[in-house]
Amino acid sequence: MNPGIVYGLGLGPGAADLMSVRADRLLRAARHVAYFRKAGRPGQARRIVEGLIPAGAAEHPMDYPVTTEIPLDDPRYNATLSAFYERCAARLRSLAEAGADVVVLCEGDPFLYGSFMHLHARLAGVVPVQVVPGIPGMSAAWTASGQPITWGDDVLTVLPGTLPEDRLTAAIRAADAVVVMKIGRHLPRLRRALAAAGRAEAAVLVEYAAMPEERVTPLADYPGDHAPYFSIALVHGQGRRP
Repeated sequence: MNPGIVYGLGLGPGAADLMSVRADRLLRAARHVAYFRKAGRPGQARRIVEGLIPAGAAEHPMDYPVTTEIPLDDPRYNATLSAFYERCAARLRSLAEAGADVVVLCEGDPFLYGSFMHLHARLAGVVPVQVVPGIPGMSAAWTASGQPITWGDDVLTVLPGTLPEDRLTAAIRAADAVVVMKIGRHLPRLRRALAAAGRAEAAVLVEYAAMPEERVTPLADYPGDHAPYFSIALVHGQGRRP
């Protein structure tokens, strides 16, 4: 029996009509659909494709064992997630080895800070794996801001908000244009890093880009010390123009 294929399906930033034609075609023909979610919630990836999964397709939710309950620098965090990804990969491998194709729903692009990369690392070379790229959330964020993120020779730097404050500050200071992802409760740290780098007044926060709740706010005017999970901070480049 030929093994099935595990597809990492990039869904784009949050609107079903921003999926690629290829992703749409594979999803509408799927017999097995897997997706990550927080336990007790439907999950954003599943929400994006509501009404698109074929009747009769088997769904395979993969519930994260932790999200923010354990600090990132606690050894238990890595150990817990590693065991979780091993279990998920084994489940998908079993389906593929039985000849079934499996579509794994991935928010944004599967290879940009996505959980699917941890499955890919465990499955590639074991069963066939194909990745279908998607529009990343950062693209939807700068589109929502109404301004190009880069001009001319601007250097774009993409940073996770989980970095130590000194690294955030140095990277922001050195960049022409900046995208910061994974902000959440790290918003106060990001504010301090932007201020230290002299870029605080130029920063904007985009929440829920390409979703019904989309909102763009100058970061200096943003209330509170916590940003939603689907938030991206931007500092637009101001480089060479004709």
